Amino acid sequence: MRHAVELSRQKMQEGCGGPFGAVIVRDGKVIAEGWNNVTSSMDPTAHAEVSAIRAACEALGDFSLAGCEIYTSCEPCPMCLSAIYWARIDRIYYANGREDAAAIGFDDQFLYDEVAKPMSQRELPCEHIEMQEAADVFAQWAAKEDKIAY
Repeated sequence: MRHAVELSRQKMQEGCGGPFGAVIVRDGKVIAEGWNNVTSSMDPTAHAEVSAIRAACEALGDFSLAGCEIYTSCEPCPMCLSAIYWARIDRIYYANGREDAAAIGFDDQFLYDEVAKPMSQRELPCEHIEMQEAADVFAQWAAKEDKIAY
């Protein structure tokens, strides 16, 4: 955890982005680290946890991080939490909470609230466009014998 917090401090001071750091560990060994570099990379998805997940997957040569834990300087936002679930990380440890983040201008409550709403009630308009071509691609995937399931 100290490593994740120190990354958050160091990279914030270097001007990489917000004060967030993350470390992914397997069997007590650091596999990868990440930090917020949203503003320096012009990538809104470049949060510490997502950056660490990308680095860990590359280091391990696998899209699954089962058997790993993540230490993050702040409670993961909804995007990062989803990425952690998709990566199959076993456990999350965090330092600052979402209320602490909100107090310094990183308030994710709107996102937590939006995800819980039916699509028709969300602030961002969503429209379903049915297409047979799209259904056909899903049918092809279902029938694909050499697919890698995830």
